[in-house]
Amino acid sequence: MSFDEFAQVCERLAETGKKLEKRALMAELLARLNTADAALAAIYLAGQPFAETDRRALNVGGALLTKAVAQLSGASDAALHAAYRRHGDLGSAAFDLLAAKTGGSLTLAGVEESFSALATARGPAAKLRLLLDLLQRATPLAAKYLIKLILGDMRTGVKQSLVEEAIAVASHAEVAAVRRALMVNGSLPEVVVMARAGTLADARMRLFHPLGFMLASPVDSVEEALARFSEAIAEPPEQEATLRHAQVEDKYDGMRAQLHCGDASQPGRVEIFSRNREDIGSSFPELIEAFSEAFAGIDEAVILDGEILAWSPRQQALPFSALQQRLGRKRVSAELRRQVPVVFMAFDLLYAGDALLLDQPLHARRQRLAHIVARAAASTGKPSPRAQGMLFASAEEPHFPRLLLAPATRLESKEQLDRAYHEARARGNEGVMLKAADSLYQPGRRGLAWLKLKRQLATLDVVVTGVEFGHGRRAGVLSDYTFAVRDGDELKNVGKAYSGLTDAEINDLTLFFKQHTLEEFGGFRTVEPLLVLEVAFNNVMRSSRHASGFALRFPRILRLRQDKPVSEIDTLARVEEIYASQPDKPQEEATAG
Repeated sequence: MSFDEFAQVCERLAETGKKLEKRALMAELLARLNTADAALAAIYLAGQPFAETDRRALNVGGALLTKAVAQLSGASDAALHAAYRRHGDLGSAAFDLLAAKTGGSLTLAGVEESFSALATARGPAAKLRLLLDLLQRATPLAAKYLIKLILGDMRTGVKQSLVEEAIAVASHAEVAAVRRALMVNGSLPEVVVMARAGTLADARMRLFHPLGFMLASPVDSVEEALARFSEAIAEPPEQEATLRHAQVEDKYDGMRAQLHCGDASQPGRVEIFSRNREDIGSSFPELIEAFSEAFAGIDEAVILDGEILAWSPRQQALPFSALQQRLGRKRVSAELRRQVPVVFMAFDLLYAGDALLLDQPLHARRQRLAHIVARAAASTGKPSPRAQGMLFASAEEPHFPRLLLAPATRLESKEQLDRAYHEARARGNEGVMLKAADSLYQPGRRGLAWLKLKRQLATLDVVVTGVEFGHGRRAGVLSDYTFAVRDGDELKNVGKAYSGLTDAEINDLTLFFKQHTLEEFGGFRTVEPLLVLEVAFNNVMRSSRHASGFALRFPRILRLRQDKPVSEIDTLARVEEIYASQPDKPQEEATAG
């Protein structure tokens, strides 16, 4: 099949907002293709160049693609910039700039070959040559969707779950069977082949690809949490409700992660995946080392669900800002390993004994998890032979078990839950989790079987001092706002927010800020400090990024405060007060990302 035909289907998918129409378009495409092309089409429709179990990466960014488009089209920098602002994505901009281009003989199989070559090419010059060859063989429409696919931003309104439904329709299979096979196998192209052959039931668990994470629903108060976990007794009708059997755990301020450990067939292999399904092992080498050593002697593969935490010498969790120094690093220095040690706090077991445990109740999974932790935890605290390359640093690195079992207690009463919440906050954690003891593990689902009770967000009144153009559909509007608080007669920035306002509000504010721009630096503008916002946030961190010395974590705009003059916005002293009141405030030397 030509990639241009595939792109035409993508164009039709982008034009309709109806889910059933999208599914029908994809099912019709998959049904008429041969198996090899259908397998490729499915993965490309899902917006992925490779299957999840295929660790190759294209490693091609927007700058290199922009250079390739400029060379092929002969467009000036100004024309490229204008086209991008017009559409908000490089693929659509390339479609405009390459409109005069004719011909194109690119096939789905040809794209697969080019992607394989790009994944193995080293250096921008080699990758640019391959990109130019690939785009030269594409029609303007095919180039549009090639670029979108490479950047992982198809914008057709299609999620992988809808592709799974389309595979089921095209192959006359059950959607549940397709999803189950994909969950255990991890390769969408292979699932297409199995669906066509009628062998979905034969899919077997493949380790070292992330399963979906079960999510919790938020509640705002102890009373709401108890109401969700209460059951009315039918007889007699005046009888008070009784609490379901549930457990209470601390909600940690760390990084949710899934840890895979191999068995005798793959001894010592350990991988860690984040909630967005990325391999994050390089950021936490001591966890890889510790678990590799500990589980090498245990003839059982496991998948653990838990939280990676920065860990203090006092054996308690540090706030996320300490852990943040680790994230995104390809290499973690010996000094950082010593300054910010980490542990894996396990709270669920998804796989053990060659079997998925998702359909077992939480209390059964928890019992098996406790047994595994008891067997392996002590070994995760021993110095690893792998660290001998860092001989002098490893002698200073703290040694303690890197595997911990998250403490859990049975939910008994409102008073107990209220006490547990405040004790968790005093330990520097975000709040508490409530989990039904009979709950099954539902990957990717946010139901009422798991609840999270966190602190109320603080708010500040701030003034906008700088604005930037957004990205994607907001590329043509000023939607990212840097804001400040008062410090005497000065304004000092404390953060940036880009969520919370409607499209209509952003459009109006774009005109306002253009009229009140002081200086312009590319896509960023300093503006007159006139607009007051009320912003919510999770906590305050020390930061060298802003002159204030602080940064708000996860700020979002609650409302515009046209009613409030700039003279009445919050002060830096108020920010310092909030910082000092946090039981989980970062260490003084910590900085915001």
